[in-house]
Amino acid sequence: MKESAKFYEKLDNKVHCFLCPHNCVIEDGHFGKCRVRTHEKGELYTINYGEITSMSLDPIEKKPLHYFKPSTNILSVGSFGCNFTCSFCQNHTISQHTPASEFVPKEKLVEMILSLKDNIGIAFTYNEPSIWYEYVYDCAKLLKETQDKKSVVLVTNGFISEEPLKELLPYVDAMNIDLKGFKNEYYKDICGGRLSPVLETIKTSAKTCHVEVTTLIVSGENDSLEEVKAIAEFLMNIDKDIPLHISRYFPNYKLSNPPTSVDFMLRAEETAKKYLNRVSLGNV
Repeated sequence: MKESAKFYEKLDNKVHCFLCPHNCVIEDGHFGKCRVRTHEKGELYTINYGEITSMSLDPIEKKPLHYFKPSTNILSVGSFGCNFTCSFCQNHTISQHTPASEFVPKEKLVEMILSLKDNIGIAFTYNEPSIWYEYVYDCAKLLKETQDKKSVVLVTNGFISEEPLKELLPYVDAMNIDLKGFKNEYYKDICGGRLSPVLETIKTSAKTCHVEVTTLIVSGENDSLEEVKAIAEFLMNIDKDIPLHISRYFPNYKLSNPPTSVDFMLRAEETAKKYLNRVSLGNV
């Protein structure tokens, strides 16, 4: 569904979107890098408002969130689009394409959240929730106004501007933020983004909600113990109790590098544990 977008300004015959740090300047009839925000006659619209491509009742540990209400289930939903172009994307069929979707009004989604048995709330996941911003914000706000005890979770790449992030955070209980590496070249060449805004998102979010961080170790790309150490030190300087999930890579989408060696994964875990209290391995 097409809906008016937030966080933009008009520039002559173009619009400047500042939802995320790409700061796209979009000509009439064109889309931003996320492929879901479009300029039409001086106005910015989002085309994925309420459009759901994926829905499942998942264990909270699958997000992964291991230290936020463990052993519970959460309704997980996703749309389409992303502001990154990760070569290894596991959900590229929805993040990099426009698949079939079903429109679910915010009232109906909140009704589903409240009516599902053994469900602690809603997780916006699968594709990048920050570029689904208007719907995520509206649903999270309505849910909290209706039943404050239900949890709102984001599983995100953290590539969002400060103003929209701070506007959304009062309605968010927990986040898993991807910290894909600790070198800007890796973010630029492999992910199509930048490192520093993600670091700022982690620092800002950790002040107001529960945060866990996931790093996918891609063989031949970011598989160095120096980089693992730098990530662990960065998190330690915020809070030694921030959980770090070190995840094993397998070939996917455009990247055919061999799977990360289990031996390196174990050494990465050992390295990170020198700085952080909560480190776990994924996909091993």
